[in-house]
Amino acid sequence: MKKVLIINGHQYYPFAEGKLNGSLVEKASTAFTNAGYQIKTTITGEDYNIDEEVEKFLWADVVFFQTPLNWMGVTWSFKKYIDEVFTAGMMGKLSQGDGRTSKAPKKNYGTGGLLKGNYMISVTANAPKEAFNDPQEQFFNGINEDDLLLPMHLNFKWFGLTPLKTFFAYDVMKNPEIENDFQRFEKHLQTELIEKV
Repeated sequence: MKKVLIINGHQYYPFAEGKLNGSLVEKASTAFTNAGYQIKTTITGEDYNIDEEVEKFLWADVVFFQTPLNWMGVTWSFKKYIDEVFTAGMMGKLSQGDGRTSKAPKKNYGTGGLLKGNYMISVTANAPKEAFNDPQEQFFNGINEDDLLLPMHLNFKWFGLTPLKTFFAYDVMKNPEIENDFQRFEKHLQTELIEKV
């Protein structure tokens, strides 16, 4: 039986209560349950035990991370979670340091990860889809969604996890298409995670 850790990285604000991210987490939980996965969950904006979170990463075959795009990155509560949990697991449980040795101190940086599973990032963003992948677009200047998420991808790579295709729900505040997002999300989970892992 496959095992998935679902992390809800939403941070509450009065104008962003977390309903959409919560709904996507619920849909992911349902999809994984129906596919026969065991599930553990974490909400980074609530209390958690650091040692238990390290153990969840060791337990999981897949890490599914749901987050709003918050100032061009993840929320501060998820960044705090990474700082605490990944640092606690860095020397021996989740990684063997940064992968370098005293014999080759300039090589293999970032290759000390001990995890062997996959991860998927799912994002809710207020930016429209058209803001990405267009060199003429005035703000992002042609970068794509995963370029914007590069620090997160590198964090997961550091610990040995392999990426699955990222999901984006676009324009969720100014021009939402929530039902369409839900349909795309459910199909994305099925085709890009459940059928591949």
